[in-house]
Amino acid sequence: MPAKITPKDFFLWAGAMVAFYVSVFSFISLMFEYINYAFPDALMYMPTAYSGSMRFDIAALIVLFPVFLIVMRVIRADIAREAGKRDLWVRRWALVFTLFVAGATVVIDLITLVTNFLGGDLTQAFLLKVLVVFLVAGAGFLHFFADIKGYWDVNRDKVKMVGWAAAVAIVCAIAAGFLIMGSPANVRLYRFDEQKVNDLQGIQWQVVTYWQQKESLPTSLTELADPLSNYVPALDPQSQQPYEYGATGALSFSLCATFNAETQNGSTNNTRAIPASPESFAIKGLPSQADSWYHGAGRVCFERTIDPVRYPPYPKTK
Repeated sequence: MPAKITPKDFFLWAGAMVAFYVSVFSFISLMFEYINYAFPDALMYMPTAYSGSMRFDIAALIVLFPVFLIVMRVIRADIAREAGKRDLWVRRWALVFTLFVAGATVVIDLITLVTNFLGGDLTQAFLLKVLVVFLVAGAGFLHFFADIKGYWDVNRDKVKMVGWAAAVAIVCAIAAGFLIMGSPANVRLYRFDEQKVNDLQGIQWQVVTYWQQKESLPTSLTELADPLSNYVPALDPQSQQPYEYGATGALSFSLCATFNAETQNGSTNNTRAIPASPESFAIKGLPSQADSWYHGAGRVCFERTIDPVRYPPYPKTK
């Protein structure tokens, strides 16, 4: 006779399934991030290796996968004490729904594969992503199908082996993330560098606007301050000191900052910025590139020259 369901049983199974689904989706998403990092595609937007999505996936795995293992251990211990709990409706629904999700994932994956194949997208990275989904969804399907058949109740030692194997895979995935992103301390330094480039871009735009209004460059950044628009030149977020600025000619100026590391792959600040003439974009130690904000570690200066044809002075009012 099946046991009577209790609030404890319901919430244990609900918690286990939520932790399982989020862990699986985070693992797949993390694998996709690694594949994109290893096989960059020029047709895809490439986030930074230390972007929020990768951090979230790693955090979800660190927190929720152990929760799933612990809750499932409690559930299996309850079933071992009271065999009737194997037939609880919440257990049957949870297992069958998981089988449905796993099977639907494989079918959708096949449809996506065929669709992208017909669209000419059959890259190595895409095939690896398909393989990841097949392996993860297939492993989940087989595990819970065996659970429905009672296989794990009879082979308890194998349950532990599967749990340890899954834990090793998760630990390896998390470790790979730290190898790619670096330590949390390094990630903080990278984020400081991105903020510095964002600040310099904003200051550059203000300098160009200042020249268009007055046909002369500011002698210092303090001249850019505008109480009406509430603009105040940003400070270096790390040192809280003003950025270095200097007029190097009637139309040219330089902006300097001290960076912690070289521009990271996929950084949102390594392509177009605020415009000036292409020949003016030269970064010390790197080839000249139009609208470039690539930088190395240490003090880096960005030389800019305003093109008065492209950015003419504003008409003077009479």
